[in-house]
Amino acid sequence: MSRHLLIVYGGHPGGRTEKLRIAVTDGIREAATDIDVRELRALDAGADDLLWANAVILGTPEHFGYMSGTLKDFFDRTFYPCENRTAGLPWGLFISAGNDGTGTRAAVERIVSGYRWKSVTEPIIVVGEPDAAALDRCRELGATLAAGLAAEIF
Repeated sequence: MSRHLLIVYGGHPGGRTEKLRIAVTDGIREAATDIDVRELRALDAGADDLLWANAVILGTPEHFGYMSGTLKDFFDRTFYPCENRTAGLPWGLFISAGNDGTGTRAAVERIVSGYRWKSVTEPIIVVGEPDAAALDRCRELGATLAAGLAAEIF
């Protein structure tokens, strides 16, 4: 039985967040071939996508010390339709930061706590242009969630 992993991300095409998202997806594909991955820009993702998922990875640029407006919009549109229906969902986070990313991390974690999801990895915060080490960390994030789903650990 295929497991479902949803990636919801903000940012601009060709930007730093997209580079991180591609590395996350590469990690998923390298770790498990039986994972059904749905990658959606935050404005295109909705409650049905979230309810489909067995795990979710969120990605966002840091905008003025906060998450992207599109990721916040995703949360605004899905919270009440999914309330109490996604509790325990394993999740991970990657942030493309211009500052230190801590405000963005705190904001996302505060909202996600309302969904009652289960964090299974330390968030990845990449300050500035992603280097090889940053991309490796993102591949590891994707691989960790994919392997956990494939092994039915979560």
